[in-house]
Amino acid sequence: MSGLERYKKIEKIGEGTYGVVYKASDVLTGRLVAVKKIRLGFGEDGVPVTALREIATQRELQHPNIVKLIETIHTGKQLFLIFEYLPLDLRHCLESSSNEDSQPSFSKQIIKSFAFQLLKGVAYCHSHGIIHRDLKPQNILLDDLGTIKIGDFGLARSFSIPTRAYSHDVVTLWYRPPEILLGSDKYDTSADLWSCGCIIAELFLGRPLFEGDSEIDQLYKIFSILGTPTQELWKGLTSCRYWREEFPKWSQPRLAEILEDVEPSLLDIVQNLLLYNPQNRLTALDALSHPFFDEFAVE
Repeated sequence: MSGLERYKKIEKIGEGTYGVVYKASDVLTGRLVAVKKIRLGFGEDGVPVTALREIATQRELQHPNIVKLIETIHTGKQLFLIFEYLPLDLRHCLESSSNEDSQPSFSKQIIKSFAFQLLKGVAYCHSHGIIHRDLKPQNILLDDLGTIKIGDFGLARSFSIPTRAYSHDVVTLWYRPPEILLGSDKYDTSADLWSCGCIIAELFLGRPLFEGDSEIDQLYKIFSILGTPTQELWKGLTSCRYWREEFPKWSQPRLAEILEDVEPSLLDIVQNLLLYNPQNRLTALDALSHPFFDEFAVE
């Protein structure tokens, strides 16, 4: 038995612009899989560009903290991507574990483990020349043992030095870095690290750190918490396409106040991932060596 016949559909678990995702069972092995059915008719040869990128990227990336693409099945009229199945995503986990005050019930150890695994997966992507460009809790999956796996590489791109121009219509709003919000089309792996900083803060807070409802509102939410950036803090700021000197000026950063109950090393790693100047942000490898993760680094 081969091809699509090998997988028995159980239920629909998600739906997006280009297709539907089903939970299914491999009838030969009994293991659960996720089957993404791609709607054809878009892009080159009728296959959506996002699907082509996802296939190419995930065939290359093989890592314990990245969702595994098992196989692709092209029937002529339909394209199916077969992934390992994971029962939860981090968004669902955050929502189901939060108490009445929106504070998650995650222990310090769980937060540390999730953050470390996320950064390991991101470091692996970057070491293989891939920017994810859409890191958010919905795209971070978990298995029953608490293993974090990064998924949904539809917006991922390979990068090169010197940096070339990319689309700035990427990264879900609440996790989008300020350089992209301000219209920069030249960005690099540091964009993913901003998203990681937002996610790590959210693991503690139980809610997104910056919850804007539009691009300008998102910028103002960031400015109000981190302070409005200046040319001194961020060389090249004034050359950003959408930067305006008339932007409101928040001078007093409030991140330490918002994360007031966290240990100093967690606050420090979030602060250094959420730096305005992309060149000054921690790389994923640097972040993994941060004192916050000392007990993991020994392993």
